Amino acid sequence: MPDTPLPLGSTIGILGGGQLGRMLAVAASRLGLKSHIYSDEPGAPAFDVAASTTLGSYADAAALARFAASVDVVTCEFENVPAATLEACSRVKPVLPGAKSFAVTQDRLAEKDFISGLGIEVAPYAAIDSLDELNAALARIKPPAILKTRRLGYDGKGQVMIRDRGEAETAWRSIGQVPAVLEGLVLFERELSVIAVRGRDGTLKIYDLTENVHQNGILAISRVPATNSPALLAEATYIAKSIAEALDHVGVVAVELFQREDGNRPRLIVNEIAPRVHNSGHWTLDACAVSQFENHVRAISGWPLGDTARHSDAVMTNLIGSDVEKWPTLSAEPMTSVHLYGKQEARPGRKMGHFTKLYPMS
Repeated sequence: MPDTPLPLGSTIGILGGGQLGRMLAVAASRLGLKSHIYSDEPGAPAFDVAASTTLGSYADAAALARFAASVDVVTCEFENVPAATLEACSRVKPVLPGAKSFAVTQDRLAEKDFISGLGIEVAPYAAIDSLDELNAALARIKPPAILKTRRLGYDGKGQVMIRDRGEAETAWRSIGQVPAVLEGLVLFERELSVIAVRGRDGTLKIYDLTENVHQNGILAISRVPATNSPALLAEATYIAKSIAEALDHVGVVAVELFQREDGNRPRLIVNEIAPRVHNSGHWTLDACAVSQFENHVRAISGWPLGDTARHSDAVMTNLIGSDVEKWPTLSAEPMTSVHLYGKQEARPGRKMGHFTKLYPMS
């Protein structure tokens, strides 16, 4: 990997053409960098804002090699990029974050083992490869519990709640009888996330702790600042730092957290890691001088990281499905920034955009 920062005019290769790729490409353009989007989705939203685009399969090694040869560094907008895709690109140009970040976060069992191996708390869990193993695990991890596929699945997909042991067989069949993880249900006070960015030189910066609200397994609202004590913020920072350094991660990494009360002391439990820019960090586009998207581009390009300080309080709300039709009203509201993703069809559960409302610092 080159030690010198990428020069102006360099090209960032982005695997994935969704809204995260779109916002990464826009951030790159602000820095005088170009972007080349590779996606298997015709009409991908990120295609609209990129200097170059390739429509191709993630299994097409020749197309991937040509793509990688045309850019200066490769990154990803989603964590489930096939390992063979990453390998094909890495033979030609650096891929950041590195393979370890994706290997760990693509498999829920590997992720839980990795986090707990750092001495960081996760929900009780067990590996499940058969109905018999599920029944045995439910004897130890008492329902209610959540059965999740080890691979793929996001926004509530690939998982099912088990409320009593009699539902085991139905749950096992509903996820397709594939390798899975059983997680004990965490009774939490609130959901939080912390977004960190780590440079090629190991420099680490952290954005403010964010409070999140999910609806039907999909992030609905993120608020900053999350009311927290210095001790809670220090614990969240320690968790993010430990994870980023253990992965030797370069770029943005998001850590989703549950907060529980343990007597008078709040306790943080890690839910998931995302080795990429994250929905709960969208508020940084409007409430920070340097957003998570720009800092990701800076990190993978070897540039100095930007300031992660917040200049405003903010509430970010996702526009899901037909909610996007509210854009004319939202666009007229004061201190409100509307971000629409250019998707053609507003399907139920589909993220079509978001808006962020800013408030004076409290």
